[in-house]
Amino acid sequence: CFCVAMDSGVRIFNVEPLMEKGHLDAEQVGSVGLVEMLNRSNLLAIVAGGSHPKFPESSVLIWDDAREGKDKLVLEFAFPKPVLAVRMRHDKLVVVLQSRLYVFSFPHRPAKLFEFDTRDNPKGICELCPSLEKALLVFPGHKCGSLQLVDLGSAKPGTSSAPVTINAHQSEVGCVALSPPGTLVASASRRGTLIRLFCTQNRARLLELRRGTDPATLYCLAFSPDSAFLCATSDKGTGHVFALRDTRLNRRSALARVGKVGPVLGPYVESQWSLASFAAPPEAPSFCAFGRGGRSPSSVIGECV
Repeated sequence: CFCVAMDSGVRIFNVEPLMEKGHLDAEQVGSVGLVEMLNRSNLLAIVAGGSHPKFPESSVLIWDDAREGKDKLVLEFAFPKPVLAVRMRHDKLVVVLQSRLYVFSFPHRPAKLFEFDTRDNPKGICELCPSLEKALLVFPGHKCGSLQLVDLGSAKPGTSSAPVTINAHQSEVGCVALSPPGTLVASASRRGTLIRLFCTQNRARLLELRRGTDPATLYCLAFSPDSAFLCATSDKGTGHVFALRDTRLNRRSALARVGKVGPVLGPYVESQWSLASFAAPPEAPSFCAFGRGGRSPSSVIGECV
């Protein structure tokens, strides 16, 4: 499933088969800037926005679409500044502001567990591992181009611990993704030319994947359910699919056959190019995901808004 925040409320769709499953109209929730679904469930996190918001943009509303009657608002979290992103799993809620991040227990008896100061983060970049076996959180570190990893399962609420930092890029982080089991993190800088893959345990760089040579804004990075592939979409109107497990499937520059070509062309030659690509409307932000089963377990799903 996926849900879409609109001036007219929220619409919820099933992917395979593609059909609308429900909607919340503007009379109920006003215009909506952000909406996040808890996996494939009836719980939605809604943040107001758009032309006629009904609630403050600094609040997160938890909406239970399965609740009887019209009053489906079950929780409300208020913050001092506008909310830029929300991430949920079955035991945690993460709320991202421009320079601060909050973690709450969720959904039963919600309480604030952690609070982290971050580098200026206008895009609300943050990812929360969906696996209940690994409560890993990743967001931009304090140093330009760095990622900060926090294991919420081992950290004690209310205490501070030494951050685990990955120096991923020379310029600002533009996009991140965690693999389903939380063992891998993929990131791209705001230049959007390279995607780097790291091990979350030892912070080692595993792969360098090249989206292209021209700078681009990456809208989305997404792992396949088995972590064997990675998909990326950008404002160039193209989606790219990379192999992570069998990297022989990825394309390489013809110069790679020449051998060492010096420090200038070296990074270009050594990086790997996508094994497949697909077109997306360049005028609209596009997002991607992998199918989970049925007749097309290796399908890539694109969403343009």
